[in-house]
Amino acid sequence: MATRTGARAKLRSYLTAHVGEVLDSGTLRQVAGTSEWARRLRELRDEEGLDIASHNDDSSLRPGQYILRSLLQRPHFERTISKETRSFVLDRNGFTCQQCGAGAGEPHPYDPARKTRLHIGHIIDKSMGGTDDPANLRAICSICNEGLANIALERPSSAKVLAQLRRTTGQDQLDVLRWLVKKFPEQATSYVRDL
Repeated sequence: MATRTGARAKLRSYLTAHVGEVLDSGTLRQVAGTSEWARRLRELRDEEGLDIASHNDDSSLRPGQYILRSLLQRPHFERTISKETRSFVLDRNGFTCQQCGAGAGEPHPYDPARKTRLHIGHIIDKSMGGTDDPANLRAICSICNEGLANIALERPSSAKVLAQLRRTTGQDQLDVLRWLVKKFPEQATSYVRDL
């Protein structure tokens, strides 16, 4: 634990002394003094809220480059969601952002130079009483999670909706059918008649 804390402290100190400068992975590895420097960097970003960007977050950066954009802290959280829960939620959501529909690893629709990177987000935020229960979690891409693309989102195509629906349980599919029949009672009645 001392090594982990020491490496984080070294990286935090170095990054804050070099705000706004593009830093490479070799330098950061040397500063941290451990092969797990990347994990310590993620902890600084995710658990302490440091505004650290990589090529996944900023298309002007190349792989292996990082930048501490500012000293203002972003919202951060302690990692309380297990690996198993994260895997379950990503699989349940078809490895697609539930806000914009972008698939993991695909070029992002709002910034094609960036590949879509998925996170796990809370539907009801923890600050509002939300829990880490899978029912309150969803896959969300880094752009939507930062709130950059939430203004005028494109609606997913019927093909994407059907692909997602096929992944759900039979009970969930029946729930969707009930909702559709309730929303479109006349069309549902005429459709059944035409069969």
